[in-house]
Amino acid sequence: MGGTVLGVGAGVFILALLWVSVVLLCALLSRASGTVRFSVLFVVLGALIITVVLLLFPRASDSPAPEVETKTVDTFFIGRYVLLALLTAVFLGGLFLVLIHHILEPIYAKPLRS
Repeated sequence: MGGTVLGVGAGVFILALLWVSVVLLCALLSRASGTVRFSVLFVVLGALIITVVLLLFPRASDSPAPEVETKTVDTFFIGRYVLLALLTAVFLGGLFLVLIHHILEPIYAKPLRS
């Protein structure tokens, strides 16, 4: 499935862009005065015709192309474990600093009388 984004092809994005632009154009034309206001009908009718044409004449064939089996190889295997060891060391160092500066901070006794 070449040329797909999120499992859908370019045609879905073309239709979405078409209808978003039609809605914006209709919002702009609805604020107009006079007979220009009625051109909203022609814009919607044109978008309907374009949508029907795009839906009735698909570009791709009905039979999918045979998929080639791909072998996945992890090339960043060692780097991932080095990064994990570095993050673990930073985390343990941060816990040690919290232990020293926050938890083991001495609490001094206050004088009974001043």
